[in-house]
Amino acid sequence: MKKKSASQSAFFKLRLLFALLLCFGAITLVLFAQPRTPSGQSGNSQPIVRAQYRGVMPVVKFDISPPLRSMKPLPVKECTKSENEEEGPIPLGPVGPVVRDTAVQRVLGKIGIPVPIISFDGNSNLCGCAPPDPNGAVGPNHVVTMSNLHFQIFNKSGVSLFGPAANNTLWAGFGGGCQTQNAGDPVVLYDQLADRWLLSQFTSGAPYLECVALSQTNDPTGSYYRWAIATGGGNNFPDYPKAGMWPDAYYFSTREFAGGSTFVGVGAYALDRAQALVGNPNPTVVGFLAPPSPAYVVGDGLLPSDLDGQATPPPGSPNYFVGSEDNNGPYGAPADALTLWKFHYDPMTPGNSTFMLTNTLPTQPFNSILSLCGGTRACIPQPGTTNKIDHLGYRQRPLFRLAYRNFGTHESLVTNQSVSAGTGPNGVVSGVRWWELRSPNSSPVIFQEGTYAPGLTDGIHRWMGSIAMNSAGDMALGFSAANGTNPSVFPSVFYTARHAGDPPGQMTLGEGSIINGTGSQTAGGNRWGDYTAIDVDPTDDMTFWYINEYVPTTSAQGWRLRIGAFNLGGGGSPTPTPTASPSSTPTPTPTATPAGCQYTFTTGTDQIVPGTTDTGNHIDDGDTFVALPFSFSLYDQTYNGVNVSSNGRLDFVCINEPMGFMAACLPPPPNVCPFDYTIFAWSDFHTGVVGEGCSNFASGCGVFTSVSGSAPNRIFNIEWRTVYFADHNQTANFEIRLYENNPNKRFDIIFGTIQPGSDQLYVSGVQGAAGVFTQDFCNANPPSPGSRTYTCAGGGTPTATATATATATAAPRPTPSPRPRGTPPPRP
Repeated sequence: MKKKSASQSAFFKLRLLFALLLCFGAITLVLFAQPRTPSGQSGNSQPIVRAQYRGVMPVVKFDISPPLRSMKPLPVKECTKSENEEEGPIPLGPVGPVVRDTAVQRVLGKIGIPVPIISFDGNSNLCGCAPPDPNGAVGPNHVVTMSNLHFQIFNKSGVSLFGPAANNTLWAGFGGGCQTQNAGDPVVLYDQLADRWLLSQFTSGAPYLECVALSQTNDPTGSYYRWAIATGGGNNFPDYPKAGMWPDAYYFSTREFAGGSTFVGVGAYALDRAQALVGNPNPTVVGFLAPPSPAYVVGDGLLPSDLDGQATPPPGSPNYFVGSEDNNGPYGAPADALTLWKFHYDPMTPGNSTFMLTNTLPTQPFNSILSLCGGTRACIPQPGTTNKIDHLGYRQRPLFRLAYRNFGTHESLVTNQSVSAGTGPNGVVSGVRWWELRSPNSSPVIFQEGTYAPGLTDGIHRWMGSIAMNSAGDMALGFSAANGTNPSVFPSVFYTARHAGDPPGQMTLGEGSIINGTGSQTAGGNRWGDYTAIDVDPTDDMTFWYINEYVPTTSAQGWRLRIGAFNLGGGGSPTPTPTASPSSTPTPTPTATPAGCQYTFTTGTDQIVPGTTDTGNHIDDGDTFVALPFSFSLYDQTYNGVNVSSNGRLDFVCINEPMGFMAACLPPPPNVCPFDYTIFAWSDFHTGVVGEGCSNFASGCGVFTSVSGSAPNRIFNIEWRTVYFADHNQTANFEIRLYENNPNKRFDIIFGTIQPGSDQLYVSGVQGAAGVFTQDFCNANPPSPGSRTYTCAGGGTPTATATATATATAAPRPTPSPRPRGTPPPRP
């Protein structure tokens, strides 16, 4: 057992040695946790697979449309959507052994994420069908969205310029299946290199076609080049088509069904981009088929890469297609992996084109089979209904898009897939596995990966994601979120993010909301998704736009598209417009905060509001992360969670334990890291003692939380019930309260019954960055009882990242006077 000496210097030496050992161990762990090098992953565990070359595919028809703005939007006949998504097994549960997900992120990122710049509704369910397949793209002046079975064109303030109109309006007067059928699975791309728009969907009757419309100019309401391209010679239904823009071609992938019913493999197509941009009536379209031999090689589809930014791939680079393999899935995959396919299109000699599986990259273990589904599509619970909605993780494929970016120093591809993350407070919970691949052509490697699953802590399911990177290397992930009870969260549209250089595998910036859902889908099947889209604004190459679905009012199939934009620097080009009032949910919508204020405090006599939820902090010198029920602003930063120290601190930025018992007057010297953005009611406490003074508390020692009031003006109470390390019979009971949406960033410190007994200083106050602090007292007994209300009025331009703040003039720090110290009791 360990004892603290009555001499602080003796303590310090012992703990310093212990800390050095811990640091050495931590350094070892960090080294092992670094992104893997290409040499560790670029090999193949499966042989190279060459897809079948099908030749140059026939273009059945071509014309040029009238200006779209002059065309009459076509109405939609109900339920005309067609697909073969019912084809393929849905396992009752994991088929193979379930290995723990070692890449899982269990909690929200600690730094607040900026609120949306804009958020507005897209089209509602005008076809009486499901799912909507919401997706879209953004250009310099427009946002274009597509769904089943409508499309709509907006300016970037959310004002509709055309539609909603049936998708086959794009092919009105064209003739054939593209005009007469409105079957769905649409995709829209913006070609930032040419400033053009590409919209497409399939037909569901023979001859089977992929209908492609490419704008003649940068105006999406103008005229379009239109093509009808036969898939599989017109004999194969091209289910689940996905598209990507590349300098040499527009690439497409499909799930192909001969005669509309027999799965024959994954189709891959290259539409010559240079020819398409000038309206060639018969552009070269090269086609391949990757048969399901074995089935896990193609799974349920592949994604073509889609270029973001102005920096093009190195000359001669192929387009990359990516698939996923799960050894818990239905197709017998030998291991969890991503498959990397390379499509080389030869415009001079199309017959020399190739499409092949070149690399199988092992991933960290993941489980795509959510056992909640039980072999059906009824997976994600919703409030107020027994109807559950689709998860789609069982489909062995990554989700749209496979976003590519060339940073000069490296090339990156990012994508994601819905997975089962593990067991949360209510049972099995969904999460989103995401990946970043680098060096795709030379030495492919999974540079980093993570499973975003705060539901393991808060119980909320997160799934149906889309991911992209901006020009700074920041990464944003949009997704659906919902849960039935404990907590109740209607299907909503959320997002999270990370900055380049942040710890690998972590979404560090908390969570934001495009829209908090206000209704559940109660009937009409379980369909949700099947995909969504996040894109980067070409105007600044920084702002993210996300298109997904939610349910405004509880109804059978009352889904509606929602479009939102956010900028991780807090700025952006779109003009904000009013958004729908959010419903009260336990997931925060972070807010930007004014910078440059200075906290002051007033005294009071408020009493402790007892905590009812045990945080699990029962330890000496330890931090426990606690997710906040709302975002809270401290100085110029906004947070969704906090590290609660057993020693009476709220460490918002850094885990400053162990060795955090060495209290010092503010501003204290760094420990593990600086004490920036910390609230102090600080001494050397021990929340892990059983019996002794802890018997004075009905529930024993620990840190407990509760929520007072109702949104949007809640109070989060964090209560310590503890004893001192130096005297386990002397108790301390105090509380820190955080206030929701308070313009002055208010928090309170409430001192209950606090007995003297510490062999360390007792310090109370708050500290920001750059030496800014406000100290109530140091080396003095706290008021018992009594309270302090801290506010930080004023500030400058809203920001969600650290900014320089004015340095307070520090008062002379008092020299601690000797205090009587008894011999510490043995540690239990």
